[in-house]
Amino acid sequence: MYQQVFELHSNLHKAMAHPKRLEIIHLLREKTLTVTEIQSMLDLPQANLSQHLTILRTSGVCSCRKLGKKIYYSLAHKNFIRASDLIRDVLVEKYKDEKLADELTLKMSDLVPLTVDPVCGMRLSPKTAAFALKRKGENYYFCASGCLHQFKEKPQKYILGNQ
Repeated sequence: MYQQVFELHSNLHKAMAHPKRLEIIHLLREKTLTVTEIQSMLDLPQANLSQHLTILRTSGVCSCRKLGKKIYYSLAHKNFIRASDLIRDVLVEKYKDEKLADELTLKMSDLVPLTVDPVCGMRLSPKTAAFALKRKGENYYFCASGCLHQFKEKPQKYILGNQ
């Protein structure tokens, strides 16, 4: 039994060992989403998203329910978020003084305030944001790549809407 637990643990890590699947888990942290909403937020082709959701569902990370023509996904257990956040804490501590690819410096003091994704309205903090963008001296945080992509295409639509 002792070794079986390690095997189960390893299989769970394998199911979560993809950036897009981690992003899906992150999106589901606070609410249930439809496949269409997840697809829009991640800017992924339907077939690709379907593969990721199948892996997460069969591994027990996500659960789904069908209501009419829509399929809703949610996390199977709230501790998946706790586990993800703990790993992020380790990464933040390890890389706290290094520059990110988008030239934002990750500082511990930046992790406390809450903000809102300007595209989808999801509440998040710089700690839980999947992406950050500095534009004209302002920092913007996004829950997923699809929201970042939409913002970059038409920033005025989202900046003006939040003022």
